Amino acid sequence: PRRSIWKGSFVDAFSSKMRSKRENISSRKIRSRRSPILPESVDCFVQIYNGKTPARCKITEGKVGHKSGEFAYTRKR
Repeated sequence: PRRSIWKGSFVDAFSSKMRSKRENISSRKIRSRRSPILPESVDCFVQIYNGKTPARCKITEGKVGHKSGEFAYTRKR
C-alpha cells in the first residue's frame, strides 16, 4: 500500500534535523531505515544501521527517493 499524497512522504525527525546542519551530515549515523534519502544529503557519506553495526554508504543522486535501508544489507552476502 502506498502512502496518501496529501500526507506527504515520511521523514524521520532525525532526518529533518540533518537538513539544517549540512556540515555534519558526513559523520552521521542513520538508525531509521524507513526514511527516504533526501536531496540535501547528496555527495555525503553516512552510516546506516543494519541491525548489528553501521554500514558506510555514499549518497549519490541515483539513491535520492529510495529508503535508506535498501543500501545497508542486513544479511551476509
